[in-house]
Amino acid sequence: MKVLCTTSTFSAPFPPGYEVIKNPYKRKLTEEEILLLITETNPDALAAGVEPLTESVMKQGANLKVISRCGSGLDSVDLAAAKELGIQVFNTPDAPVVPVAELTISFILAALRNIHSLDREVRGKKWEKYQGALLNEKTIGIIGCGKIGTYVARILKAFGCNVWGFDVAVSNHESCQMTDLTTLFKQSDIISLHVPSNQANYHMIGQEAFDLMKQGVILINTARGGLIDEKVLLKELESGKVRFAALDVFEEEPYGGELLSCKENTLLTPHIASSAKEARKKMEEETVKNLLKGLENCASRNKKNRL
Repeated sequence: MKVLCTTSTFSAPFPPGYEVIKNPYKRKLTEEEILLLITETNPDALAAGVEPLTESVMKQGANLKVISRCGSGLDSVDLAAAKELGIQVFNTPDAPVVPVAELTISFILAALRNIHSLDREVRGKKWEKYQGALLNEKTIGIIGCGKIGTYVARILKAFGCNVWGFDVAVSNHESCQMTDLTTLFKQSDIISLHVPSNQANYHMIGQEAFDLMKQGVILINTARGGLIDEKVLLKELESGKVRFAALDVFEEEPYGGELLSCKENTLLTPHIASSAKEARKKMEEETVKNLLKGLENCASRNKKNRL
């Protein structure tokens, strides 16, 4: 059996007898790159990252039977096409919850207390004590109240925050006061995104949304690139409407855009929200387990068909 690992890194072992091919680019693949790799390797299964697994990509895999996503989101996979082609699709919905939520909270605390700016100033031999702000009693807007958004909300409640939530699929929530987007934008001191990337959500945080937000709002995105119109965000950061933005994901990755010029009021990280060693180990092990399960299902069906 041949397995193509398309995640930027993958170290979990496979059983003997599996030929494992690693991502040679060691970064997120484009559609053209994954298409070429599948053409060259003709794998039986993918240990997949966030590359676009479109219908044309999957059709290229003559032997492709299983896609095992190393992560929770399936927005990069054309699920309808996979079903039509008879390709089983799995993900690891639980492993990324804690690390993504913890990075989200880290971003919020760093933004409120100006931690990264103060560190740079001390290293530059400046000793000025600027006042930060408390997380306690802040109003936080959580957009997307699935597993990660829910975990973030629980942590924020422990800090004594007022937590508002918006989710098209959720009307009642244990930790969030559910509301509409307009109210959430108007009321929130801090807004954190936890929704998938799809056509409906593309640039959901654009000029209209920013116009509704409070002066000095803090914006956090550890979900997916493309949810925020980055050009509009840059303008709002420069005007001061957005006090601070912390982003782990971008519309194009690796990121090299104009937000790099905003050094004092942004934190930018290279899509590492789930990259805590304990969580990554668990996620990769679950990816392998799901992949093997999928291939076993195929073998069982083939055996039955021969009888």
